[in-house]
Amino acid sequence: MTRRRSTSEDRRVGYQGAREAFQLAERVRQARERLAVTQAELAARIGSTLAAIARLEAGGVPPSLVTLRRIAAALGVELVVKLRARRAA
Repeated sequence: MTRRRSTSEDRRVGYQGAREAFQLAERVRQARERLAVTQAELAARIGSTLAAIARLEAGGVPPSLVTLRRIAAALGVELVVKLRARRAA
């Protein structure tokens, strides 16, 4: 099987996705820590595992919208999702 070489656009999109996952993970971690909730407590509140929360907060696994809703409810925070025009490059 021949593998296609990634283009700079492929890499840019990949890096952008990784950056967004990391930024989202940081927001989750900050909210959890601000409320003095441990990863284990958050996992128990949403019916997940400590390992899953750790992966999410490391930015390795972007959470689904359903998971974000469960996290927001468990932490008593509002989940806000915005769609806005892209900035000019």
